[in-house]
Amino acid sequence: MRQLYPRLLLSLLILTLCHLSFAQSTGRVSGRIKSSDGKGAPYVNVGLAGTIKGTVTGEDGFYTIQGVTPGTYTVTCSFVGLQPQESQVTVTAGKTTNVDFELAENAAQISEVVVTAGKTLNKKPLNIGKIAISPLDMPQSMSIINSEVIADQQASKLSDVIKNVNGVALGTTRGSTAETFFARGYNLGANNIFKNGARSNSAVIPEASTLERVEVLKGSAALLYGNVSGGAIINMVTKQPKFEYGGEVALRAGSYNLFKPIADVYGPVSQNLAFRLIGTYETAESYRNSVESKRFYVNPSLLYKLGSRTNILVQGDYLNNEFTPDFGIGTLDGKIPTSIDRSAFYNAPWAYNRVKQRTTSATVDHQLNDTWKLNFIGSQQTFDRDYFSTERIQADADGDWGRLLTRSDISENYHTGQINLNGEFKTFGLGHTILIGADAERYLNTTHAFRISSLGKGNVYDSINILNPAKFTPRTDEPLATATMRTETPTYRFGTYVQDLINVSEKFKVLAGLRWSYQKVAVAKQHNLETGEVKNSTTAVTKYDRAFSPRVGLVYQPTATTSLFASYSNNFTPNTGRDVNQQNLKPSLIDQYEVGVKNDLVKDRLSVNVTVYRIINNDLALQAQYLADGVTLNTDATIKEFTGQTTSDGVEVDLNGSIVPGLTFLAGYSYNYMRYTDTPGTTGSYMEGERLVSNPAHTANATLFYTLKTTALKGLKIGASGFYTGERNAGWNNQVGQAQKFNRLIPVTGYTTFDVSLGYAIKQFSILGKLSNITNELNYLVHENYSVNPIPPRQFVTTVAYKF
Repeated sequence: MRQLYPRLLLSLLILTLCHLSFAQSTGRVSGRIKSSDGKGAPYVNVGLAGTIKGTVTGEDGFYTIQGVTPGTYTVTCSFVGLQPQESQVTVTAGKTTNVDFELAENAAQISEVVVTAGKTLNKKPLNIGKIAISPLDMPQSMSIINSEVIADQQASKLSDVIKNVNGVALGTTRGSTAETFFARGYNLGANNIFKNGARSNSAVIPEASTLERVEVLKGSAALLYGNVSGGAIINMVTKQPKFEYGGEVALRAGSYNLFKPIADVYGPVSQNLAFRLIGTYETAESYRNSVESKRFYVNPSLLYKLGSRTNILVQGDYLNNEFTPDFGIGTLDGKIPTSIDRSAFYNAPWAYNRVKQRTTSATVDHQLNDTWKLNFIGSQQTFDRDYFSTERIQADADGDWGRLLTRSDISENYHTGQINLNGEFKTFGLGHTILIGADAERYLNTTHAFRISSLGKGNVYDSINILNPAKFTPRTDEPLATATMRTETPTYRFGTYVQDLINVSEKFKVLAGLRWSYQKVAVAKQHNLETGEVKNSTTAVTKYDRAFSPRVGLVYQPTATTSLFASYSNNFTPNTGRDVNQQNLKPSLIDQYEVGVKNDLVKDRLSVNVTVYRIINNDLALQAQYLADGVTLNTDATIKEFTGQTTSDGVEVDLNGSIVPGLTFLAGYSYNYMRYTDTPGTTGSYMEGERLVSNPAHTANATLFYTLKTTALKGLKIGASGFYTGERNAGWNNQVGQAQKFNRLIPVTGYTTFDVSLGYAIKQFSILGKLSNITNELNYLVHENYSVNPIPPRQFVTTVAYKF
């Protein structure tokens, strides 16, 4: 693996040299847009009049429009709520034409309208897309939730942000120690969560209050990232340094003793070096009795400009999170006991979940010339989880429950690297926007087995009754747990890919790409901690997976603001874990078909997008419910089974924009129908036509914020949000000839929550309050058939901030 990175770099450098000869056929326009006080103006629209060529300035005010055919153009500069400007330029092949603008407003005035400025949903290229292609040119659905929405909604968890993305529904994990999401019918596990473009562990709730934005690429992303599910990928983008001094200090407080100071400071160290340091600390109790959390997060970063063509960004972060494992109210005779109070807690008083996560990354962007760019991202992440808790609340009809225990100590270590070459050229009159890249990853998973002392018959810790707590006297002591075995399992991944956006004409484009993926899961090495013996696992062999993942899409743009698209892609998804016979699992192949329309309306102030899709998984792998004997419940998430072919059909509608200055809104609706469409039909197989558990049929979201700009109440902010999650099933899907005589599905009703916000800002000071779930709606997030967690009740949170 150490030898892969030099080879990747050499290969792409050779490819670069091969394509440089094409670079001279077009030119580019670049420059900087400043405010009247000399600061860079972010999020300003810049375009070439009469063409679809355009871009948006970065936070430092710089912009670049690449691949411009030689000729004379009018460069336009527009900003919602401000006076547009324009300048005439002549573009020469192989040259860069510089055009700067200065706005009449100062940085403080611009910041008041920055939320409503420029970047509509269809003009925000995603970093996770690895190439700066306009979303109108991409035959795929995507969403971005920016820092303004995150701040306005006072989001702290990733789920607070993702609920603004239609078609992505919140789920939960065992013990509610982490969040999980479902998109287009698929669980977005560890392989689908990224941070700054690099894979990130998802077994902890990330800190979201300090994020710059969250990007969601819906559907298949296999071409770019290999073994990801067919639902979506999520990329968390942290805030970057700036070459001007500034920052913010804030204090957030709310219901259940929430206390959260936040600090953010940035500025230049020298002419070419800038820094940023963000940190937050949070303590909170909960509407759930005895549940507490403590979080500490810090995110330092440095940006170095090595000349005019090279940027080096170094980022790091550290998260220390302590949270009480909480299985909620559990199930009663296989059903949700709605008569139990939402605050009832049934875990042991000593239960704990302690997580430490450290991430470092380096990103190098080098502009080879006017039309070719090289990007490298290297990252390393460590994750440690120390967990001890009671397990699985599954009470009988009388309420009795024999509490079992789980002790785990898990470490994960990721080393990732990727290199991408972006360029533009022409052949035979066709324009090409090409991406050539490769990525590699080494992942080491370390787990421990424990022997727990002083347990009763059947390894039961004790018995309690969830309906009558006085029936039994619960134990309060923490048993001795001794580590007996350490197991280390390395995984190696490698992939190469090429993607080409071909401009057949000004209105018709073709996107084509192909990826080759390789994955090796080595035999686990087992360390007996009692005898000192070290040996390889005898229950599995080294597993190799290889596959090609193609992608093709057609884009037709009848106008500069409307795009119609259709696409096909294939996912190669290696399945981790083993079957009930301890054998490696074959990969699943997933076909996705997607059609849609993207529109920018009302002078680019409103985006309206509609997408329809079908995703077919040839064989879905899920955690096996029973072990090989068919009777013993399986509690090991790495033991899985193939459940048959599934088909996921759906439609998604996105609205996003700002019709008038000061007003921002986003809204969406989605429908999904994922069911089994081909199973063996024999005893034990899943039932065809049955909708898969954990996937709501309908979801919807809407958020609106309005800030008064001109009245005597200038600075007053009003906001409202609504979120709907439709009916879904928890539990387990039914099987033909199942031993249970009752339906294994646990129906969960749909629910809607409403939030209202009110705030005021004057000069550098601001205060913002939010009342969430104002109707005090009661519903549940259910993991399988034993972790039933009530949603939060009505709560209040407020943030006081000072910007400098």
